[in-house]
Amino acid sequence: MSIKSLLFGKSKSLEDQNLFHKLWLTAVFAWVGLGADGLSSSCYGPEESFKALGGNVHLSLFVALMTVITIVVICMSYSQIIALFPSGGGGYLVASKLLSPAFGVVSGSALLIDYVLTITLSVASGADALFSLLPPDLHSFKFAFELLGLLGLTMANLRGVRESVMLWTPIFFLFILTHAFAIGYAIFIHASGLTEVAHATVHEVRLVSTQVGVLGFLAILLKAYSMGAGTYTGIEAVSNGLPILKEPRVKTGRKTMLYMGSSLAITVGGLMLVYLLCHVQPTEGKTLNAVLFESLTTNWGLSGKTFLWVALASEAMLLLIAAQAGFLDGPRVLANMALDRWLPTRFANLSDRFVTQNGVLLMGGAAAIMMWFTHGVVDMLIIFYSINVFITFSLSQAGMVRHWWQVRSTEPKWKGRIAINSFGLLLTGFILLMLSYEKFFEGGWATLLVTGVLTGCAFLIRRHYDDTKRRLQRLDSIVEVCNEKLNGPEADTAVPINTKARTAVILVNGYNGLGLHTLLNVPRMFGDTYRNYIFVQVGVVDAGNFKGSDEIETLRKHTEESAHHYVRYARAHGYGAEAYTAVTHDATGEILSIARKVSEKYNSRVFFGGQLIFHKETFVTRFLHNHLVFLLQRRFFLENIPFVILPIRVSG
Repeated sequence: MSIKSLLFGKSKSLEDQNLFHKLWLTAVFAWVGLGADGLSSSCYGPEESFKALGGNVHLSLFVALMTVITIVVICMSYSQIIALFPSGGGGYLVASKLLSPAFGVVSGSALLIDYVLTITLSVASGADALFSLLPPDLHSFKFAFELLGLLGLTMANLRGVRESVMLWTPIFFLFILTHAFAIGYAIFIHASGLTEVAHATVHEVRLVSTQVGVLGFLAILLKAYSMGAGTYTGIEAVSNGLPILKEPRVKTGRKTMLYMGSSLAITVGGLMLVYLLCHVQPTEGKTLNAVLFESLTTNWGLSGKTFLWVALASEAMLLLIAAQAGFLDGPRVLANMALDRWLPTRFANLSDRFVTQNGVLLMGGAAAIMMWFTHGVVDMLIIFYSINVFITFSLSQAGMVRHWWQVRSTEPKWKGRIAINSFGLLLTGFILLMLSYEKFFEGGWATLLVTGVLTGCAFLIRRHYDDTKRRLQRLDSIVEVCNEKLNGPEADTAVPINTKARTAVILVNGYNGLGLHTLLNVPRMFGDTYRNYIFVQVGVVDAGNFKGSDEIETLRKHTEESAHHYVRYARAHGYGAEAYTAVTHDATGEILSIARKVSEKYNSRVFFGGQLIFHKETFVTRFLHNHLVFLLQRRFFLENIPFVILPIRVSG
């Protein structure tokens, strides 16, 4: 076994009939992979709200109720998005299709920054929690551990989605069991104190209202409510991750959303209630959950210490694996934006494990840079965090409101559905405004600035691709001229192939102007030297079409049909012709494999590939395009196979 296979696993094959069943996630595993981020927020979201109340801790019951209602509303809203976008409806796609592509870019850019921060914050906070259980003399190794944690998570996700999720499943359910037991046990042993908490809450409401008035009372509640905004991050992940879910995806997605929303609402609401029942107070150097668990297990002896350590360790590890949401959905957002030409197209490419490898590496690398920049200081990262996801939440809700209003004449249930999304827009919009106001001068401006810069870069990249497309359309004008030749009967007449005759092997990518210009340049440059024309076309599987066996089969047929057009054109001109086609994720390797087969059959053969040449090129513009022919030329030369690059000039 090679080192690559050992680290990242063996290559997967498109010929495997059970490939997609091996890659897709059931609702339970999707809950683990996509829900860890949301559930881990219960480790700090309720605490932030509780602390923001100051001495008015009994008002936390109202904040808990508001938080649970918000979770339910957002989950219901995204369940509707899942049904409307069964192939994947993350914030980028929803805003792009229901509002405008410009809003989609803003939403997608905000999501990308948020996912980078999700990874960074999850690893940093997980390391803080884990090292708080270790002796102080080991704390100097924490930053190195954080960087190694990022490296380990990146490598795990390069192996594949399912493999990375399976790795963390035991930790996820250990967290569920320990925290469900702690909440249930606390409520059971303090059940008699529920009446006292209710009376104390009523008294505190009257006291605060008297001291600061009704508006002041509402202001205290709303500030505490907005400070716990981190609780809702991660809910969006399911709608964005639909392509990796098991069929039927809508049913699996909604079930996953139910698991995620229920577990998050129960955990958050339960923790805030037992904070009051157990009279938990903030303690320097400890989280509220740590204080709570210590108070519950004080008289348990050794078993209490064991439970405390296991519960806190599960929190620490869950915070670490919450980074999975960033690694699963961040590359998917990158791929979707790349397919729409807002980002370099290479981010839609798949590895031999059918993972968006470039996206995973970028997310891991960006998180490492952020970790280095902030030195893993959680307080600083929290300031950067949360704002961006509410940009996406708000745009998604606004898009859904607009959609239901537009289809009100054909959708009988539009009133109920628009009410859900309108309420969701009201909540998420309010939290966005509050967070921007509260955290802007503390460092939130930096997050908004980076998001704005990324959005601006996306528009520049799209302008370049649109300009390139406009130029290529001039090349495509030749297609109509060549199609006239295909209408004659000679195009369907097979010309005998002499395998000993000189043969030109043309690499093509679709029946288009680039391929036809490459074909026509061969006789233009070499006369009637070649009597056979062989066409090689490889259909590349990327994040856009890797959604199921039907999409792969459609790509295969389209590839064969495109190549056959070239064969008919060559036969119409009296040449012997045939085509070799394949569907793969690795165009270079597959073309080289086909080249060996062609070389065995045709001794006197030369391979040709066309390359677009622009007047002005820079490092950036070259990065935006796939210069496959240059890589192929080198690989062909190493195997002593003649290869000629035909430059095709594209005017401005």
